[in-house]
Amino acid sequence: MRVKSGTIEQKVQKLRELEARATAKQRAEYQSRFDVSWIHHDCAIEGVVYAPTELDAALHESVASDSPLAPAHDEIRQFQAGINLIRRLSEDRKAAISLDTIKSIYYTLAPDEEDQKGPPVYRKDMPVQRAYFHDIETPDKIAARLRTLLQWLSSEDAKRTMHTTRIATKAHYEFLHIYPFAKHNGKVARLLMNLMLMRAGFPPAILHSTDRHRYYEALKTSYDAVASLTNEALENGVDSAARYWRRLLGIEEESAD
Repeated sequence: MRVKSGTIEQKVQKLRELEARATAKQRAEYQSRFDVSWIHHDCAIEGVVYAPTELDAALHESVASDSPLAPAHDEIRQFQAGINLIRRLSEDRKAAISLDTIKSIYYTLAPDEEDQKGPPVYRKDMPVQRAYFHDIETPDKIAARLRTLLQWLSSEDAKRTMHTTRIATKAHYEFLHIYPFAKHNGKVARLLMNLMLMRAGFPPAILHSTDRHRYYEALKTSYDAVASLTNEALENGVDSAARYWRRLLGIEEESAD
């Protein structure tokens, strides 16, 4: 299918053409570096900043379970496992987003809470101390509102009337306003959004740590505000990746259409 000039789809198409010219080793090295950056920025969005040396040590070195470094290493490795999970799930582009999808993402981030039987355990209170300060659903309405979100995601109306990037962003926004779990809601919401983007052929949209305040304010403001920030992150990521591959492959920068 022909894509319109200047659209995000055209930019992604050109990015894929550049990636195809790289060797398997170059692509693997890029993915490794990309994942470290992804983990850094997503953790920073949550208010936890890891230095590159900390990330590298967590991903490539072992520490004893009683080490003071163990909790941080576990968090980093669990998020890497979450990235690996959505990459695998994204390969089936026709699969519906279901409660099992959300369970698998959440339990990858919180393996100590895993229970394969029934729905995941939702939060039972209205937490005062939390990273996010937008309005969230009351515990008694979490299950019903999550079902409504999943039904909407599988509806033909949503697929027919909204662009994939907006559907993915709305899922992210609504999930964070439902706030179903006691922890990891932001991480689950962003991994869910990126799973949907990747299934549609887009790269993940990584919200930059410097946009943390804008992101929190957008969540308190409106879905459109979050959509604008996410689309900006997606486009910036595509442009940055394209520049990386052009430099590596010795290709001159293209002039604007």
